[in-house]
Amino acid sequence: MEIVTSWMERGIEQGRDREKALVLHLLDRRLGGVEDRLLDRIRPLPIDDIEALREALLDFETEADLLTWLSQCPASLAE
Repeated sequence: MEIVTSWMERGIEQGRDREKALVLHLLDRRLGGVEDRLLDRIRPLPIDDIEALREALLDFETEADLLTWLSQCPASLAE
């Protein structure tokens, strides 16, 4: 049986928040800025999708590449 304390849960959540912040920073650097409407679609993504985006963004050349990726992301479509 796994026991997860509240401080462990908080640490896990902080790690997820930092992962999202890192991906948003990398997108900004890679694309020279990301529109708020796209950030609003990225922020609520589950961590698995954020990790997939982290890998995919290395191949992005334009914001259109990000839009294509988001259009194929099931969690992004649910909104």
